[in-house]
Amino acid sequence: MTNNNRYAAYEKSRIMTASPAELTLMLYEGAVKFCNIAIVAVEKNEIEKSHINIRKVEDIITEFQATLDHKYPVASEFDKVYAYLQQRLVEANVKKDKSILEEVLVHLRTMRDTWKEIMQKAGGSSKMHTS
Repeated sequence: MTNNNRYAAYEKSRIMTASPAELTLMLYEGAVKFCNIAIVAVEKNEIEKSHINIRKVEDIITEFQATLDHKYPVASEFDKVYAYLQQRLVEANVKKDKSILEEVLVHLRTMRDTWKEIMQKAGGSSKMHTS
């Protein structure tokens, strides 16, 4: 088994055994990662690579929006934030604007870090994986 296959098997296992809170964290981490890749791609004028990675961030945000539980009042606020981020990502993709991506990245990092804090306060940190 090659190292790539081992890593893929590890990642699949990690995802399959993750709690919903851990999956949410993984999605935030993915969004941050893909946004960073898109920023570098824009800097290097790699149009297709930037587009692909911006779309990946959009897909993750779409998933967050689709899974909001609207029985909680805070869900409508999250929906507004996600809609704003989607709008900014579309604009960044059309303009290939690094500064817009950097703005989105700040929001994503803040949301990810807040989610980590919530998990730790809820006692979920004992199952958190790091790589």
